[in-house]
Amino acid sequence: MQRARSDPEQHPIHVVIVEDDPCFSDALSQVVQDAPDMRLAGKAGTRAEGLAMLQGPPADVLLVDLGLPDGSGIDVIRAAVRQWPSCSIMVSTNFGDEMHVMQSIEAGAAGYLLKDSSPSRTVDEIRSLASGGSPISPLIARQVLERFRQNVPGTGSNGGASAAGGQSSASDSTSPPLSAREKEVLDLITKGFTAHEIAKLMELSHFTVRTFVRRIYSKLKVTSKAEAIYEARTQGILAD
Repeated sequence: MQRARSDPEQHPIHVVIVEDDPCFSDALSQVVQDAPDMRLAGKAGTRAEGLAMLQGPPADVLLVDLGLPDGSGIDVIRAAVRQWPSCSIMVSTNFGDEMHVMQSIEAGAAGYLLKDSSPSRTVDEIRSLASGGSPISPLIARQVLERFRQNVPGTGSNGGASAAGGQSSASDSTSPPLSAREKEVLDLITKGFTAHEIAKLMELSHFTVRTFVRRIYSKLKVTSKAEAIYEARTQGILAD
């Protein structure tokens, strides 16, 4: 445990859990506390408690159940995106239907796990999320892919009409604006700095920087550094 914390490249992953099932919450809390590279920063059992915790210091990872006794965990996700912009959010729930999946992703969740995953496996997914990944249960990934295929121009039953409609919606849609911190990260990426170098320059953990990078890609609808730079310049976010 001491060895992991003494490594200058290692920062404890601060985790907050919003979960109303006491047994699942306790099991998940225990494996997080036992992990040498993690720290349990707090846990809540209701929507109200989850929203209240967002008034405190931000965590690196927020795990949220959707079916809370006093409301939806999606409200907590939306609030966390506003109040903890550098936090990576992952859903942990029994709801596997498309409506909950898409609402969670649109609200700001970067991962979506069904509770068929063991707590020990969830800890591995927390590491993946904190490192810039987007852990998704296989069943949920299949739904997302099916939804994506339906929206790809030319793959639907309408053929050319679908392609025309796709071009129209793409030109009409406006990407969400980048925050000041996201613009700062993007500017440093453009200058060739790595995530670890950016973390040192901005005095952040590299987990936080990777979260910013993932959000930049999501807002610009790109999947690589080159695409992000091109799109940012096209939209006037970055100077040529």
